[in-house]
Amino acid sequence: MYAIVEIKGQQFKAEEGKYLYVHYLGEEAKQGDQVVFDKVLLIDADGDVKVGAPAVEGAKVTGEVLENLVKGEKVIVFKKKRRKGYRRKNGHRQFFTKVMIKNINA
Repeated sequence: MYAIVEIKGQQFKAEEGKYLYVHYLGEEAKQGDQVVFDKVLLIDADGDVKVGAPAVEGAKVTGEVLENLVKGEKVIVFKKKRRKGYRRKNGHRQFFTKVMIKNINA
């Protein structure tokens, strides 16, 4: 059983017992807290597929915050204009929250 969930504007495939690295949920989501995602777009229960328009009514995905602040890989932003001598190199590391999916309620 899996579900397609929208979390902070991005879609994820959530399965029970699996981990998700979602965009940083903020200071209010502490380690060990339960989080509920109720914008479920699709649920597949062993071949029985429910598709929402835009979301499935009454469906929820609950998870537990394992780590609130995880740094992702470094992203390099390189800008260049040819033949002009313009080059800028910049980079950052995005913050993520590690969530373990506990339950999918259809």
